[in-house]
Amino acid sequence: MNKKGIIIGVILAVILAGGFYYRFTHLATGTGEEKAQSETADPKEKSGDKNEIGADIKNDAPKTVSMTPEIQKQHGVVVAAAKQERLADAISVTGKVEVNGDRIAHVSPRIPGKIVSVNASLGDTVASGQVLAMLDSVELDEAMNRYRQSKAKLSLAKNNLERVNALVEKKIAARKDIHQAETDYQTTSSELHADQERLALYGLSPAGLDGPDHTRQLLPVRSPIGGVITEKHAIVGELADPAKNLYIVADLSSVWVMVDINEKDLAKVRKGQEAIVKVGAFPDLNFPGRISHIADMVDDATRTVKARIEVQNTGRKLKPEMFASVELALPADAAPVLAVPVDALQDLEGRKVVFVTGNGTEFEPRPLELGRASGGQVEVTGGLKEGERYAVKGGFLLKSELKKGELGEE
Repeated sequence: MNKKGIIIGVILAVILAGGFYYRFTHLATGTGEEKAQSETADPKEKSGDKNEIGADIKNDAPKTVSMTPEIQKQHGVVVAAAKQERLADAISVTGKVEVNGDRIAHVSPRIPGKIVSVNASLGDTVASGQVLAMLDSVELDEAMNRYRQSKAKLSLAKNNLERVNALVEKKIAARKDIHQAETDYQTTSSELHADQERLALYGLSPAGLDGPDHTRQLLPVRSPIGGVITEKHAIVGELADPAKNLYIVADLSSVWVMVDINEKDLAKVRKGQEAIVKVGAFPDLNFPGRISHIADMVDDATRTVKARIEVQNTGRKLKPEMFASVELALPADAAPVLAVPVDALQDLEGRKVVFVTGNGTEFEPRPLELGRASGGQVEVTGGLKEGERYAVKGGFLLKSELKKGELGEE
C-alpha cells in the first residue's frame, strides 16, 4: 500500500510540473509576438491621434457669423453702441395672488326660506342684481299680507278723505272731520310705505309687489356685485337662512398680491410704490401694480412684513392662489453703469454672450460678466467696453446661424 501511494504521488508531481512548464513558455512567446506586432505597426496610425487633437484645438478658435446689412434689416437684427445707463434699483420678493377683499360678496337671503330653484352655478359670470336663486318663504308671505292690508286701508282712507271734503263743501259735515280723515290717510300711507321698505329689504323689487293677490310670491336672491361665482352652496330643496352663504361672488378684474418684505428693506418701501408682478403661467407678461397697504407688525419668525399690491387683472389671467414674483422699483439715483438689454443676451455653452461687430457685417460671440439687472437692463462688469457695437436685437438669429456653421464644419 505504501509503495502504491508513493508511485501515484510521483506521477501527479510529474504531470503538474509539465503543465507549469508549458504554460510559462506559451506566455513568454505570446508576449514577444505582441511586442513585435507593436514595433512593426504603421507609424502613421500613431500620428492619427495627434492630428485629431490638433484639429480640436484649431476648431476652438473664435467663430464669427457673416451677415450683410440687407439680411440684417430683413430679419430684424439691430446694431447699437454699448453705452452707460442709470439703472433703477429694485427689491425682488415673492408673493401669492389673492381675491381683492374689497371686491367680494357673500350672498345669502335676508329671511329664511326653502330653495325652489337655482339659476347660477360655480364659475358663472354674473351681473350686479342678477337673480341667483329663488326661495319660498313663510315670512315673505306674512310681509306680503301686511302690505296688501296696508294698501287696502290706504285706499279706504283716501276715499273717506274725498267724501268728507265733499260733505264739508256742502256744509253737511264739520271741518274737524276733515282733520280726522287726513290723519287717518297719513297714518295708513306711512304703514304702506313701511311695508314696501320691508319687502325691498328682503329683496323683492317694486315690480313684484303689484302681482295678483292669489299668486304666491317667491323671494329672489340677487348678486350685489358683478363678478365670478367662486363658491356655490345653493341646492334645490334645502333650507336657507341669513347665516348661511348660498354663493360667494368675486370681482376678479382687480386682485391683490400679498408679499413678504424683509425687515432690512422696509426703509425703501412706501405706500403707492410701483411694482411689477410676474407669474409662472405667463412668463413673458408683466402685470403692473402699486402697493396699497404695508402691515404695521413684523413677523417674529421670518422677520418680514406683509404688504399688499393691487393689480388690474386684465383678461383675468391672474388666478387666486397663484405664486408670483414681484419687483418693487426704487428711485434711479445710482451712478450710470455700462448696461445692455436683457433681450440682447444669449446662452452659449453655458455662458451669457452678446454678438459684437467691428465692421457691421462680422459678428463674434463675446462672453460677458454681468451684475445687477433692473427694468429690462443688466449691468456689464466685464467683457464689453463702452462704444463697442453689438447686436441689440436679433441675437437669437445670429446664434442659430453660428450653430448651423458648426454643424456644417463637422
